[in-house]
Amino acid sequence: MRILLVEDDPVLGMAVRDQIIAEGHSADWVTRLDAADSAIHAAAFDLVLLDLMLPDGRGLDFLKRRRT
Repeated sequence: MRILLVEDDPVLGMAVRDQIIAEGHSADWVTRLDAADSAIHAAAFDLVLLDLMLPDGRGLDFLKRRRT
């Protein structure tokens, strides 16, 4: 499974990414919504783990834009 992790906290991001990899999945980690948008356009992901508050916006707003 290929997972996109969107998390701006470096400690939490590393911990989650490492756990995803330890479970045998592929993890791409970005820290901003603009990078998440670019990643989604560049590759297919099975799952997106999305932080709610990021430096460049709210995760829920990003999700709403992606669903329409």
